[in-house]
Amino acid sequence: MVSKISEGIEISVETFYQPDYSNPVSGEYMFAYRITIENHNNFPVKLHRRHWYIIDSNGTNREVEGEGVVGVQPTLQPGERYQYVSGCNLRSEMGKMHGTYLMENLVNKTSFDVNIPVFEMIVPFKMN
Repeated sequence: MVSKISEGIEISVETFYQPDYSNPVSGEYMFAYRITIENHNNFPVKLHRRHWYIIDSNGTNREVEGEGVVGVQPTLQPGERYQYVSGCNLRSEMGKMHGTYLMENLVNKTSFDVNIPVFEMIVPFKMN
């Protein structure tokens, strides 16, 4: 698991290889990741957008941007946490992701970026 606090928001990420949804013969590797977002600020925040950078070890780089996460734009009160699971497919056995969430301070209505730490996705048999 990796964690990072940025702008008073803690982002923690766990990754899981999904062998049942992967096809190594065809160069398809599926990973799931669980993200926990925790608000350490003394004001409520709302997550508006996400921006991902996906780096595949075969040299392919992708960017994914959009509203919210898994179809929602969660609001977190001070001390509250929100958790979700999503996925990423790679064309090689290793890769990494990082990015930002666009958040809003719901008290003063200002927007700010929260950094999502770099996390690796590695097929387990590749680690031996």
